[in-house]
Formats: sequence, structure tokens, C-alpha cells
Amino acid sequence: MGLFERWLSLWVALAIVAGVALGSAAPAVFAQVAALEVAHVNLVVAVLIWVMIYPMMVQVDWGAVREVGQRPQGLLLTIVINWLVKPFTMAALAVLFFQYLFAPWVDPRSASEYIAGMILLGVAPCTAMVFVWSQLVRGDASYTLVQVSVNDLIMVVAFAPIAAFLLGVTELSVPWSTLLLSTVLYVVLPLVAGVLTRSWLLRRGPGALSKLVARLKPWSVLGLLGTVVLLFGFQADTLLSQPLIIVLIAIPLVIQTYGIFLLTWWGARWLKLPHNVAGPACLIGTSNFFELAVAVAISLFGLNSGAALATVVGVLVEVPVMLSLVGVVNRWKPMRTAAVQQGT
Repeated sequence: MGLFERWLSLWVALAIVAGVALGSAAPAVFAQVAALEVAHVNLVVAVLIWVMIYPMMVQVDWGAVREVGQRPQGLLLTIVINWLVKPFTMAALAVLFFQYLFAPWVDPRSASEYIAGMILLGVAPCTAMVFVWSQLVRGDASYTLVQVSVNDLIMVVAFAPIAAFLLGVTELSVPWSTLLLSTVLYVVLPLVAGVLTRSWLLRRGPGALSKLVARLKPWSVLGLLGTVVLLFGFQADTLLSQPLIIVLIAIPLVIQTYGIFLLTWWGARWLKLPHNVAGPACLIGTSNFFELAVAVAISLFGLNSGAALATVVGVLVEVPVMLSLVGVVNRWKPMRTAAVQQGT
């Protein structure tokens, strides 16, 4: 591992501090950057995420993509966790904490909005950052692409009915522009660029591809750090003005994330999945499509609602928590490999 990867947790911690400090010191600048969005997708953040995703897309082997159907267990595990487990456990935790455990500190109306925001996070599996987490755990790039693509297809038909059912509303308008734009920006465009780059490099020789990937690694990490700075800078005032509410919302979100991760890891062990499939499968099941969740929360409850705040807290919690899980996956790699080799 290079210097950036070895000390990634430290760099992210410093980026969080820098984001909050800069956002508090220069709120007008961050407000202008935050306003550069289309369909609730911030264009500056999109560029940074694109920088993170591109190195993994270069590694996608289309021959391996065609072989995923011969080993579908990891894909099935991802589908079950994302669509049959995660939305309902998130709803249960939200109700438990905000209708019962946190009832003395939160008024009923705000509590219902926080619950709604958490539900929207639980029903929106991640599209973009999954590629980053998969790359950090040395995941199978081709298999990860298939998992994300299938997730996106299911999201088109399953997001609205599941969210509407859990929210108790009769109709839920899905911001298709957000969903479509995110898919194009975070999957289609980097994939096309990666395929073209890979084809060109392979014609130059087998070593050209590995050299480019090695050179891109620092840029991928810098893209992650830049994203962290912006996300925390955008919400600096909220973090400093409502610290108690932020903590209360974060507690069940963190429990949900680690709980889903452990459940998926157990499922991967039971299915005897290799590390490069099991690691990304666990991380795909635990991360969220925050642009979609934020957009729906704003359209249903308003920009300054508790639901919108809950989805924003989900954004802030996700990066440091997911990085901790990346560390867990990498530390558990020898155990995962031994279990597969022994057939246990």
C-alpha cells in the first residue's frame, strides 16, 4: 500500500476537520459551490467522484463480466440484502430510536420526519461510492460493475413502492432526473472511458495498464478527500448549530450500517464467497445513494425538514463509517481466504 492508502483514515479525519472549518469560515463560497447542481446532483462532487471511479473502471474485464452468471451467489446476496432486508431493518431502527428511546428529547413531529429520512436512506442503495470501496478492498472490478448495474435496474421498479409502503404514503414521486443523471455520471460515462482506455493500453502492452492504474491511485484518494471536504463544508453550519440532533440521528444510522455489514459478511461466509467478491458485496449492502434520498426528502417534506436533515446526516456518517468497514474487510481478508480454501 502506498502512503496515501496506508494513512487514509488520518487524511479523511483531517479532511472532515478542514471541511467544517472552511465551511464555517467561508460559508458564501461553499454555498456557491453547493448551488452548482443539476437534478440535486452537485456537479463539483460529481467530478470528484468520477475521478475516484475511473481507475476501477479501467480494470473492468468484459470477459469476466460475462462469467458472473456462472457464479451468481455474490450477486444474489447483494440483491437480498439491499431489497429484502436493509429497508426494513432501517425502518425498524428508526422507529425504535425516535418513537421510543429518543422520545424524551425529540418532539413527535420532528421524530416522524427523522424516521422518514432514515427510511429513504435505507431504500436507496449506493451507485457511485461502491466502486471506491470495492477498489480499496481489492474487489473484483467486473463483478462489482454487475452488482451495481443490477442494483440500478431493480431501483427503477422497487424504490418507489417500497419507500411508499414504509413511509405510509399512497403516492411517491421518484426524481427520475436525479436517478438517470447519477447513473450516467457515475456508471455509464466512467465505464465507457474505462473501456476505451483499457483497450488502448492493452494494445500498447500488458504492463501499460498496471502502470496507469498505479499512477491513478493517488488521484483517486485525492478525489475522496476533496469530496469529504466539500460534503462537510456544505453542512458546517448544521453540524455546529445542531450537534445533539446530528448525534441522535447518527446513532441508529451507524448501528444499521455495522449490523447490515455483519449480516452480509455472515452470508458471504455461508456462501463461501472469495474475498474479492465478498468484500464488495458487504460494502454495497451497507452504503447509500444519498443524492436520491436527499432529493426525495426535499420534494416530500421540504428543504428545511427533519427528513432532509436525516438524509444529510446519512451523507456525513457514510464516508468515515464506510472507511472503517473497508479497514475491517482488509483485516479479515486472511480469515476469509482461509475459510474459502477449507470449504467452511
